[in-house]
Amino acid sequence: AGCPAACYCVTTPELVQCRYERLQEPPRELPATVRNLSIAGSNLSVLHRAAFAARPLPDLRLLRLHHDNIQAIEDLALQGLPALHTLDLSHNPLLAVAPGAFSGAPLLRTLQLNQALLAAPVEEQLALALHNISLRRLELAGNALRALPAALLPAGLEELDLRNNSLQRLSPAELRSLEAPALRGLRLTLGANPLSCDCALRPFLAWLRAAPARVPDARNLRCAGPGALRGTALLRLRPEGLLCAAAEGGEPGQLETASYVFFGIVLALIGVVFLMVLYLNRRGIKRWLHNLREACRDQMEGYHYRYEQDADPRRTSAVSTP
Repeated sequence: AGCPAACYCVTTPELVQCRYERLQEPPRELPATVRNLSIAGSNLSVLHRAAFAARPLPDLRLLRLHHDNIQAIEDLALQGLPALHTLDLSHNPLLAVAPGAFSGAPLLRTLQLNQALLAAPVEEQLALALHNISLRRLELAGNALRALPAALLPAGLEELDLRNNSLQRLSPAELRSLEAPALRGLRLTLGANPLSCDCALRPFLAWLRAAPARVPDARNLRCAGPGALRGTALLRLRPEGLLCAAAEGGEPGQLETASYVFFGIVLALIGVVFLMVLYLNRRGIKRWLHNLREACRDQMEGYHYRYEQDADPRRTSAVSTP
């Protein structure tokens, strides 16, 4: 078959691109030798059963369906794609995923769902659909996830992209799930997450420092808070150095205690400096005290002289005689 009218085809390797043609369904007249198919900017809405099986596509390995307004994927939607290795569904508002959505692609190893889980909570539906395939790489970047999607981690998964989500930390329970025998080879990318560098991050930081190879972008991870640590590289911190505020319900009063200790140290330093100034200027201070004492003595002697003059009876008689 020739190239579909709404698409652009390149023959070596066989590549078909259908961009911003507002297609309602995948084109039916695709070349049988196509290996890479990209449909972007259309309105596919629903991927029906055997959506790409109008004619056999035995060599199709890469299927990109991004920005296509895909909201639902039916059972066996990928039927007729026996060689499919990579499926990109990024930037689609997924609302429903059937349990057998990916069953028609037995060799599927990479699934890209970047910014595809924002419209509705479809994690449980996806978890059922992923049980039927042997996935090796899963991309979930930009989905505002606040926790590790443990249900979406099939056994044997090797790479998980969680960049640009809303993760503040990985909890001890999530870290234990990553140590399960089926996931010990899993590598995570976690960049551009708002990591909170408080005491609740200690388990994750200890895990990260012990196994940095599990997080390929570990050197790029930065604290988003608290303010004093904002922008600090995680690997420069130590777990025991992360503090809790009492309001967080962690270790009550630890931050307040640290503040008092710091204030006491400052006062001690001020006292030491004051004593050093006194010591270095002891001669000048002694001279100043001597001069002050002399001035006070002169002043008192003047008062005493005037008092004696006023109390002299002869002076009083002389003044009173006419």
